[in-house]
Amino acid sequence: MAASLLLRGGRILLRPSTASWAEALAVEGGRVVAAGRLEEVLEHCDARTEVLDLHGGVAVPGFGDAHIHPVLGGLEMARCNLLGTRSRQECLETIADHAAGLGPDTWLLGGGWAMEAFPGGLPDRRDLDAACGDRPAFLPNRDHHSAWVSTRALELAGIDRGTPDPPDGRIERADDGTPTGVLHEGAMALVGRLVPPPSPAELRRALRLAQAELHRLGVTFLQDACVGTAPELGAVDAYDTYRAADDEGWLTLDVVGALWFERHRGLSQLEDLLTRREGASAGRFRATSVKLMLDGVCETLTAAMTEPYLGVVDHGGHACGTLFFSPEELRAIVTALAAEGFQLHFHALGDRAVHVGLDALEAIPVGERHRARHHLAHLQFVRPEDLPRFAQLGATANFQPLWACNDPQMTELTLPRVGPERASWQYRIASLAGTGARVAFGSDWPVSSPDPLEELYVAVHRRLSPRLGVPGTPETEEPLLPQEAVDLYQGLAAFTEAVAWVNHREGDLGALLPGYLANVAVLDHDPFGSGGAGLEDCRVVATLVEGAVVHDGTSQRGGSGTGG
Repeated sequence: MAASLLLRGGRILLRPSTASWAEALAVEGGRVVAAGRLEEVLEHCDARTEVLDLHGGVAVPGFGDAHIHPVLGGLEMARCNLLGTRSRQECLETIADHAAGLGPDTWLLGGGWAMEAFPGGLPDRRDLDAACGDRPAFLPNRDHHSAWVSTRALELAGIDRGTPDPPDGRIERADDGTPTGVLHEGAMALVGRLVPPPSPAELRRALRLAQAELHRLGVTFLQDACVGTAPELGAVDAYDTYRAADDEGWLTLDVVGALWFERHRGLSQLEDLLTRREGASAGRFRATSVKLMLDGVCETLTAAMTEPYLGVVDHGGHACGTLFFSPEELRAIVTALAAEGFQLHFHALGDRAVHVGLDALEAIPVGERHRARHHLAHLQFVRPEDLPRFAQLGATANFQPLWACNDPQMTELTLPRVGPERASWQYRIASLAGTGARVAFGSDWPVSSPDPLEELYVAVHRRLSPRLGVPGTPETEEPLLPQEAVDLYQGLAAFTEAVAWVNHREGDLGALLPGYLANVAVLDHDPFGSGGAGLEDCRVVATLVEGAVVHDGTSQRGGSGTGG
C-alpha cells in the first residue's frame, strides 16, 4: 500500500540523541513507514500520496512536555489572564478590564501574576479591591504557590488577624496582624475551597483551548502534573474532562495524568487512586502516575532547604522552608504506591526536598523502582553529593529550563536569600546529564511559557531570548551558570525522547524512525547547523499527530509523491 503522506523539501531530524537526519519521510496508517534519501522514500509513494513541502524548514519529532497543567492553562486563557504582565499597573489594568464584564457578585478568577511586579514580591488586597470592586477574587501567581485575594474573599473565608497559619502555609500580614491579601501554599486552600468549581462545559472549553495552543507550539504528548482537586494550588480536577475528550474522539494530545496525592489524607486514598487508574488505563489518556508535592518555592521561602534562608530569623518556625511530608511518612507512602505499580512524579525544588525524595526512592526494591521510571521535577537546588544518585536510582531529572536565567525573580527574590554557594546548585542540567542521569524537560505551563522553542533557547544559552525577555537586561544578557548549558540536540532529546521514556512510550513517540507514530513539528528554518544560533527566531509552522495536521500556520500541502 502506498504511503498517504510524504514530507520533503527540507531536513528531517529522525532521532535527536543520535543527530540522525533524512531528506524525506513517508507516512501510512499514522506511522512512519520510510525515512531516508528522497529517491528511496519515493519508492513507498504513488500519485495518490499527499505531499507536505517543508520549504527549506526542518521537521523534528513532535515535542513532549514532562510537567504541565494544560486544563489550568486553558482556564487562565479564558479567565483573567495575567501571565506575561510585567508591572503592578499592567496587572491592575488587566484585572479592571476583566472585572468590568462580570456580574456584581461573580468571583474574579484567573491568575499568572509575577512576583517581581510588586515590592518584595507581594501585592496588596486594597489594590485588588480597587480594580475589581467589592467582589471575591482569587488569583494564583505565576507559580501557583501563592494567591492574591480580595478583602471580600478573606471575609467569606473568615480570615482575619486572629486566624492562625495552617501547618503547610502562611498568611501574609501587616504589622498589626491584619491579612494583606496574599496566601502561600496550604493557606491558599482557605479561600480556594470556596471558589465555585468550573462547570463541565468550562473545563471542556479549557482543554480545547489548551490543546490548540500546545499544537500551535508543536507539542503532541505530555504528562499532566496534577489531575485532581488541589485547592491549595488553585487547580481543578480534569480527570472526567480528559476521559470525555478521549471517548468522544477529539483528544489529539497523548496524555499521562499524574493523579494528585492529597497530603492530608495519607494512604487512606490509595483505593481511590487505584480506581482512577483503572478508569483511565487505555487510549490517549492514561492515569498511571501519582503526583507528590514535597515542598514549595524559594521566592516565598517555602522550598525545603537544608540550611536557613538568609535574612530570615524564624518565619513562623520555617526558616528552612516547608517539607510537606516527614521523611518517614514519605517513605511509607512511596513504597506503598510503588508496590501498586504507580509511577511517582515529585515536586522537589529545595535541596532538602530533593534529598528526601531520593531517599524515599532508595527504599523501593531495585527492579520495581527502575520499571516505574519515577521522576523528580523542578530541581532548582541539588546538593553536589546528590547529583550521582539520580543515575544510581534510575530517577529522571525533570527540569523546567525556562527558569534557568537571571530574570528579576532570580536576581531580586532568590539570590539574596540563598547566598553564592547554594546559588551555584541551581538547575544543574549539564551536571546531571554528565552523571548519566536521564534528563527530561517540561514547561509547567501556566507557570511559564509552554513554548518548547523558548525553553530550548534557555537550556542552550542560560538566558531568555530577546523575544520573551527584556533586551539589554540581565535576563537576556547575562547567562545563569553557563557551564550548565546543554547543546541543541541534548535539549531537543529532553523534550522528545526523554518525555516519551517517562511516559512509557519510547517505542512510539519522541523519534521519527520507521514504526513510530508520525507526530511531527515543522520549524520554519534550521537552527541546527549553527549550534542554536537563530533559535530565537524559529517558530512552528505545522504540527502533525499520527500523520494528521492539527496545526497549520502556512499552506504547505499539495502535489503528489512522485513529483520531482
